[in-house]
Amino acid sequence: MPRFFPQSIDTRHALIQGEDARHIAQVLRLRPGDRLTLCDGQGSDYQARILSLSPQEVSLELLSQSPSRSEPSLRLHLYQCCPKGDKLEWIIQKCVELGAFSITPVLSRFCVSRPDPKSAAKKGERYQKIALSAAKQSGRGLVPAVHPQIPLEQALRELSALPCSLFFYEQASLPLRQVLEKAPSSGDIGLLIGSEGGFSPEEAAQAAAAGLHTVSLGPRILRCETAPLAACTAILYATGNLE
Repeated sequence: MPRFFPQSIDTRHALIQGEDARHIAQVLRLRPGDRLTLCDGQGSDYQARILSLSPQEVSLELLSQSPSRSEPSLRLHLYQCCPKGDKLEWIIQKCVELGAFSITPVLSRFCVSRPDPKSAAKKGERYQKIALSAAKQSGRGLVPAVHPQIPLEQALRELSALPCSLFFYEQASLPLRQVLEKAPSSGDIGLLIGSEGGFSPEEAAQAAAAGLHTVSLGPRILRCETAPLAACTAILYATGNLE
């Protein structure tokens, strides 16, 4: 059954507008009385029946509500140092599909990509659209937030406030598996992953001083676009969220 995030939703009715309304009316060719699955963006799914529709607007009646079965039991907060080109777009898409709760671009020492504030804001709008599209495609119960880019120092402060945060470093000797054996299966987990070139020893020392667990993804050097997918998958599997 098709799934959509409505523009407005209350206890009895919902409204879908814009491109999704056009898709429902002209591509799916649904009619009044047909049913859809709606997501409120907060982790709940609704079964709904179309009351009326046009290419501009679809009005629906809510029939039932249930918790979204597609949401992980924990909230993964990915802090990804900005890579070159359009790699971050790919990372956002795939990590949303896997189950990330939020994604924050980070500027670290070896980041080649350093957009000015205006360009960063424009990219941020596109990143959020990519997250929305990926959430729809993968059947998520919410749309993960893609936050504005921040410097590494701010990222470390935010990560240090979480119950469990992991710093992925190629020089680390502590296996991720060892940390995950004690990690909770619910709550918040933060991940900090580098761009091309990884992190400097000084940045690694800052992460350790902030209380992050410095961990390894194994003996192979992964590309910056591969590492977040491997990390998210490993954590979700270890916590029973890929069963």
